[in-house]
Amino acid sequence: MLLPAERRTEIMNQLAQYEFLELKTLHKDLEISMETLRRDVQQLVKDELVLKEYGGIRINKETNGESEIERRLERHLPEKMVIAKKALSKIKNGDCIFLDSGSTTLQIAKMLDTKENLTIITNSIPVLVQCINQNHTLISIGGKVRASEQSLTQFDFLFNFERLNINKGFFCCSGISVSHGVTDYNIEEVETRRRILNITQEKYLTADSSKIDKIVVAKIGNLSDFNQLISDSNLSQVKCRIIEEQGIEII
Repeated sequence: MLLPAERRTEIMNQLAQYEFLELKTLHKDLEISMETLRRDVQQLVKDELVLKEYGGIRINKETNGESEIERRLERHLPEKMVIAKKALSKIKNGDCIFLDSGSTTLQIAKMLDTKENLTIITNSIPVLVQCINQNHTLISIGGKVRASEQSLTQFDFLFNFERLNINKGFFCCSGISVSHGVTDYNIEEVETRRRILNITQEKYLTADSSKIDKIVVAKIGNLSDFNQLISDSNLSQVKCRIIEEQGIEII
């Protein structure tokens, strides 16, 4: 029997292939009651991941010309600014850093004008735009443009990762779970993060407390793959202790 988060992940996996699914098909494939399926669908709609249509659901793509990252910038903004300030304290003049594609790392980018002589590696178009006039060295990971996240993926033929020497990497995710580790929705984004993780000395996971106990489609890695989780103050002491038992420090 799958857990609710695992069922919703399976639904999103199938939607990634077919874009539209009939509820009766999901009902049979997942071997769950229609009542349970409707609860899962209701949560996915609430998370703005799917759209309900007659007889089924469809993956939620961009609406009104606004990308997903632009919509996410509005959510949990005070928490993300707190995280960005904590992250900034980890960065020293002259560091070579990686900024992941995400709304939290964009907040970090906005504060980097207080630092000097950084080398900033990123696959995020908004981060590049934000940092372009900050007098730092910018390195873009090239490849296919993913419009919804304004990021670049599928870059193997363009970029030699082994040549990078990254002091500190700041990574984003969509879900953090003790049982399933660190996860995100897009497999191409996940592959980027895995590659960068392997060549980064100090690895920081930046995620607000709304990401805790969420499991989504693709696994980036285990919590122990990161040195520290930079989050906001809404995490309970009990939750912090459980997470830190996985080998990651919380700040």
